[in-house]
Amino acid sequence: MATTTKTRPRALIDASGGPRYAVALAVDAIGTGLLRPFLLLYGVTVLRLSAPVTGTAMTVGVAAGLGCMPVVGRWLDRGARSTAVAASMLVRVLGVVLLLAAPAGHVWPFATAALFLGIGNQAWPAAHAALVATIAHGRERDAALAGSRALRNAGLGAGALLAAACLTGGTAALQALAAITGLGYLAAAALAWSVHVHAHPAADAGRHGDDEPIPRMRALLCANVIYVFCLNVPEIALPLVLVTQLHASPVWSAAVFVANTVLVVTLQVPVTVLMSRFARRAVLALAGVVLTASYLGFLAATSLGQGWGAPAVTAVSVVCTLGEIIYAGSATALVTALAPAHVLGRVLARFQLSTGFGLAVSPAVITTLAPHGSAALWGGLAAATLLSASVVAR
Repeated sequence: MATTTKTRPRALIDASGGPRYAVALAVDAIGTGLLRPFLLLYGVTVLRLSAPVTGTAMTVGVAAGLGCMPVVGRWLDRGARSTAVAASMLVRVLGVVLLLAAPAGHVWPFATAALFLGIGNQAWPAAHAALVATIAHGRERDAALAGSRALRNAGLGAGALLAAACLTGGTAALQALAAITGLGYLAAAALAWSVHVHAHPAADAGRHGDDEPIPRMRALLCANVIYVFCLNVPEIALPLVLVTQLHASPVWSAAVFVANTVLVVTLQVPVTVLMSRFARRAVLALAGVVLTASYLGFLAATSLGQGWGAPAVTAVSVVCTLGEIIYAGSATALVTALAPAHVLGRVLARFQLSTGFGLAVSPAVITTLAPHGSAALWGGLAAATLLSASVVAR
């Protein structure tokens, strides 16, 4: 089947909520890029907390933030769209304010700030996907979701580069970055709210029936927990392997991160449109196969040892990023296509729970498997991902 999905920038922007909403997404992403990579550093250097305590507080904040998803899902099913997106940004403003107000040496104010940041970070993807699904339909919705992801990755990368450039300023620079992030979230919330997108759940419930059960999609959600590990491979698994096992320069880890960001920004929309020729479920299964192949490639690359090992790992990371792009372009699109309109919010909330859980546990799993050797890490990830792909295909 030939695809007729529009990929012109203006068409993608309109399908994603319009120019103001696109600016809101960009500002929000830059703010997140400014703060997210250095939140641990803020706790250690500014608040003088120990690294284990800071890391634990951040983990608890992310995990507790997942608890808000059932509420967000029900709110979305009452018709909230741009308001829910704006609220997810305003919650993070509160988190930044608490972060700036936290006294040195006190972990609970920092943990509370991490909680509100976690709530906003968990609520945003479901609210954004629901908004795009209300405006765009069919394959144009898939392209719009892909375009939003490309834009967000560009903003995250730009924010991280700006933050890295400012780190030479020490404690004062970190506090200034946090303040700028808070202002960015506030501006993004105002822009998102101003688009005034709202759904009409009563009409959808009338067409589908109030008592129609919510699709559970247990197999898909379980598979998604494994799939989502790929998002932490460039940031956690590869730097860990390159530095501790291959004893390579940190430059290689930076190269992997930069390549991942550039490839996602440039290829997310074209690859998603190309894959629109095929069924979404088949594309998601293909993503698992590509990711499995990349994990086996990492296993082979690490066996080369020092010298050729680092360049080989960097080259294989391109295949892993391609699998990530295919996964990201099909997973949310498949969920929104399967969900009846009047329960879209709750279905997206459940999907985000599986995504958030996978992102929360993957660092612990990766760092636990890595000391047992490359076969345990990459072989284990390959087996689990291939099993997940087979579940999706069935």
